[in-house]
Amino acid sequence: MSDLQVGYAAMLEQFAPMEAVALSEYAESRGFSGVMAADHFQPWVPQQGQSAFVWNVLTAIGERTTGDMGPGVTAPTFRWHPAMVAQASATLAAMYPGRHWLGLGAGEALNEHIVGQYWPEPPERINRMFEAIDIIKKLFDASIAGKDVKHQGTFYRLETTRLWTMPEVAPPIYVATAGPVAARRAGREVDGLITVGAPKEKISHLFSRFEQGAREAGKDPDSMPRILQLHMSWAPTYEEALQNAMVEWPNGGMKFPKADIRSPFELEQIAKMVRPEDFEGRMVISEDPDVHREYIQGFVDLGFDRVYLHNVGRNQREWIDTFAGDVLPKLHR
Repeated sequence: MSDLQVGYAAMLEQFAPMEAVALSEYAESRGFSGVMAADHFQPWVPQQGQSAFVWNVLTAIGERTTGDMGPGVTAPTFRWHPAMVAQASATLAAMYPGRHWLGLGAGEALNEHIVGQYWPEPPERINRMFEAIDIIKKLFDASIAGKDVKHQGTFYRLETTRLWTMPEVAPPIYVATAGPVAARRAGREVDGLITVGAPKEKISHLFSRFEQGAREAGKDPDSMPRILQLHMSWAPTYEEALQNAMVEWPNGGMKFPKADIRSPFELEQIAKMVRPEDFEGRMVISEDPDVHREYIQGFVDLGFDRVYLHNVGRNQREWIDTFAGDVLPKLHR
């Protein structure tokens, strides 16, 4: 795979914490490079059945694996004050030097509304995220230098303090977005970009804005990671793969933004309207590993250098074995 990294997406919405840890360990043993672990307070739909605390799980993954790891992604905006995200990330990076990265996003009501705050429109959510990133970066930089820092902004306050447990090098910060405005700001303000599968034209536009922002900040965009999380459904037969998608991951067939939906039970009702054809162009469903390989390779050819794969079914070990033998070795930059 040359310098391409293909990691495992540990879906804590679907698997109990120690099962997710065991699957992450197994994936690494079969050639996957690292782990992106989902940070959810609730699953998308009740059928998925879980939603463990991501930082506990990442610590256990750190003990059982040797590759990279990070949350995909944490919202440092409502459930969390950004100082707490900074502390959690710094501690993990101190425990596992050089392995942890911090993935951040603007959040979804499904997870964030539970603290009872007003859920704002997307522009405010994006502004909140970037102010939170400013606080996290200030804490990282000041704490490594042995200094205190404070912040008073539009959305957050931080009284004079520092992080007392820090790694020698702060973890890289990656922003997850599918929008060009946030991509440009990410290029200016953080270390890399995370996104999900989308049409090639949309990805190319996203990359263009990300690169523009990086250059505006005097950075080399070619040196900044471009990270993809990719959902798929593989099983030995097409019928099984389709059933897994329909039952376990119907949210993958919902052709609308889901950031304002508050309950898994609301999504469960919407899922009753999802049809097999709704997954077309959004998620590959196939029993043929080569179909999945070609789809993944298409994104790699666009410029992604790190991909985290999620098979939506419960057949994780069977899928890991199949992809370890028939997909991963054939992917290339």
